[in-house]
Amino acid sequence: MNSSILSEGIALTLSQWSALQLAIRNQWGGVDSLQKSGQLVAELFSFFSSSRVSLCIDDLENLLYENMVLSFNTDIEDGSIEEVAEGLMILYEECVQGNYESIEKLRKSRYGAKNLSNHPVGC
Repeated sequence: MNSSILSEGIALTLSQWSALQLAIRNQWGGVDSLQKSGQLVAELFSFFSSSRVSLCIDDLENLLYENMVLSFNTDIEDGSIEEVAEGLMILYEECVQGNYESIEKLRKSRYGAKNLSNHPVGC
């Protein structure tokens, strides 16, 4: 598995998460909201890079939820945490198999999305 591609995929996924992007733009986590989003990318990468035998999506959802509450003072109840967690799990599983198709799709959609291109996460 290519670690830098996984990290890029995580950042691209978060760059398309509307709730997080609103939190960054509106500085719900303070003036260092963009930096906090970069820390979230690092935490997620660490989650996937850990030596656990199997990863649990519930743990990933909890990590995302806690980070949004603690870092951005935002309680997300729109179902997007579960969607983002599922997307990240799929991305990780594909990366483990050497399949980077989802990341390519994210790259194409990111560079085609005008509203998100000014707010990259983790870059």
